Amino acid sequence: MSHTIAIQLENVSKTFGRRRKRVEAVRQLSLEISAGQVFGFLGPNGAGKSTTIRMMIDLIRPSAGNILLYGRPVQNNPSLLRRVGALVEGAAFYSFLTGRKNLEILARTRSCYDASRIQKLLVQVDMADHADRKVQGYSTGMKQRLGLAAALLNDPDLVILDEPTNGLDPAGIQDVRLFIRDLVEKQGKTVFLSSHLLSEVEQVCDQVGIIHNGRLVRTGVVAELLSTQAIIRLEVAPLERALGLLLPKWPTTANGRWLEVQATRDEVPEIVQQLVAAEVQLFQVIVQQQSLEDLFLAATGGTDA
Repeated sequence: MSHTIAIQLENVSKTFGRRRKRVEAVRQLSLEISAGQVFGFLGPNGAGKSTTIRMMIDLIRPSAGNILLYGRPVQNNPSLLRRVGALVEGAAFYSFLTGRKNLEILARTRSCYDASRIQKLLVQVDMADHADRKVQGYSTGMKQRLGLAAALLNDPDLVILDEPTNGLDPAGIQDVRLFIRDLVEKQGKTVFLSSHLLSEVEQVCDQVGIIHNGRLVRTGVVAELLSTQAIIRLEVAPLERALGLLLPKWPTTANGRWLEVQATRDEVPEIVQQLVAAEVQLFQVIVQQQSLEDLFLAATGGTDA
């Protein structure tokens, strides 16, 4: 992973309205994202995800704080935004034009028209066979695919994707997941991904940040975050002796012949040693590592994405 900082948010806040109607959408958000990775941005509806993204691409201005892309302030810096491609809050196109014509118009307005690149992108997002049909006949998933191509017209260094798999079937979701990884691993881009599909984020992202009520509540490398806590299921006898032994140190519940212990994977040997030393019979040990969904629900108090 590169040491270049692609995105830097410094105590960013955004408030809408005044007095009684005042709403703090984002609160003192600080975040630093290195280039050359997929960063997942997660949060429940209304947590501040879209507001943050809109500030990052200078569609709205923060009430306080600074936003830098590649070390430069994003505000009043249109040349910097040429390094950014974005698919935000769904793809919007001229419905009476074909997919190809829409991309051509967008490319010309961005001064990056290249017919061969447009064709290459259409192939990459699996839209080449539909490119010369009018957009009004496209499904939601097809519009999302075209939106991905539109975000990449200017060959950006930073790609910001807000719910890019909306409307896609499972096969399409997998295609987009592989496409996003290729952007980073084969093309050297940085991807900032906002999504509510936690299982997909878990598979595609290198790092994640979780925002709740406008505040960043968790951030880190996905593998490290998921390894911090696990559920260890133990089939033991006698149950009461094992429960009394483990409860002082680890949250433990009993279910028939099984105990469920909340601990880290690294603590499993210690747990087993204590049980054996106390002459507890141990029949099975099953370690269930927490999923990103478990982590998300714990961080947001059980609120869905």
